[in-house]
Amino acid sequence: MTNKTIITNYIPPEDNQSPQNFYGMGIAPRILDVLERINFKNPTPIQVRAIPLAISGQDVIGIAQTGTGKTHSFAIPMVQLLAQKKGIGLVLAPTRELAIQIDEAFHDIVQAFGMRTACLIGGASMDDQVAVLRRNPRIIIATPGRLIDHMSKWNVVPEEVEMLVLDEADRMLDMGFAPQIQLILKHVPKQRQTMLFSATMPQEIMKIAAEHMKLPVSVEIAPPGTTAEHVTQELFIVKKDAKLPLLGQILKQYHGPILLFSRTKHNARKLTRAIRTMGHSAAEIHSDRSLPQRQEALEGFKSGRYKVLVATDIASRGIDVTGIQVVINYDLPEDANNYVHRIGRTARAGQKGHAISFAMPDQRRDVQDIEKLIKGPLPVSKHPRIPTEEFMINPPPPKKPMKRKSGPKQYQFRRR
Repeated sequence: MTNKTIITNYIPPEDNQSPQNFYGMGIAPRILDVLERINFKNPTPIQVRAIPLAISGQDVIGIAQTGTGKTHSFAIPMVQLLAQKKGIGLVLAPTRELAIQIDEAFHDIVQAFGMRTACLIGGASMDDQVAVLRRNPRIIIATPGRLIDHMSKWNVVPEEVEMLVLDEADRMLDMGFAPQIQLILKHVPKQRQTMLFSATMPQEIMKIAAEHMKLPVSVEIAPPGTTAEHVTQELFIVKKDAKLPLLGQILKQYHGPILLFSRTKHNARKLTRAIRTMGHSAAEIHSDRSLPQRQEALEGFKSGRYKVLVATDIASRGIDVTGIQVVINYDLPEDANNYVHRIGRTARAGQKGHAISFAMPDQRRDVQDIEKLIKGPLPVSKHPRIPTEEFMINPPPPKKPMKRKSGPKQYQFRRR
């Protein structure tokens, strides 16, 4: 591994104060006008730290929890750079949903400069994407596999990349995209600007940064494992056969949008049917659903047509919906890191939110892993049907049995 310095600029929570507006950050006046028009007034901490560095030409590693405004942290500098020179910007994202949302976030800014974007994702028509690429888009947002498909047909010329962004890089590695990312990095120019955004900082990302970035500045807004600021958390200890009745009671208590996570797509299908049987509108989103089906489910959830969206971890970082009232972890995630990403779907952009998790009595280790990551206990709520004593995260040591005294029993007599 190439030995390169990574300059870390950790910003503790008490210093994460945002300025009153985007002025004084080096942003071009035309982009400032766009931000004013779309009512973007107060930059988030990650935007405050990352945007000026990126505009100055630095390579940046941004570490921040979900829902903190990372997309505009790279969208603004990318459009400003491309307005001054030829070439293209390339953004890699792990999921189709996230790629679509990034593409939407670019639209208002690129239109002010007469630029076009192209969103290249699996499940969509290759022919339609080729037609979009022939219109010479300046910014390409893509999932790694579909980008390589287009590169192999010379529909995309990676040698033209001026700025590369790896968004949700840790998630891409978790999903097995490391070989594709390495292949793409081999074909883009070495003389480019690179930005990498992630919620966590595993060794694999450090390796990518050391090998493929030029003296990157690491801007860490919150330590890995930090949950959203305004989210409250709750844990129910529940046996498997009692989970569905408990879910039914919870769904009656909350009337806003609910995002429910299942560990498997098979269970997601069953849960969606069960929730509909309970009388609630529900849709599902997982890898077995086609792209149009996933888009319909997400749009229906955003519009309020569906009260509950049942998802697997494919959507833990791909859903950017404001106003989600509750996130329910019907199944605990296999990876504790995904707990943070899941509950980060609520309490976004300074709003309040709530997260409820179900844990079965034999999942003590999974709960401990989550508590270790978030550096605090998950509050356990009692349920009238399930005695909490059946499962304790930190059970007290067993009482020592009382020893019987040897010898004959001693009797005491009271004098009258």
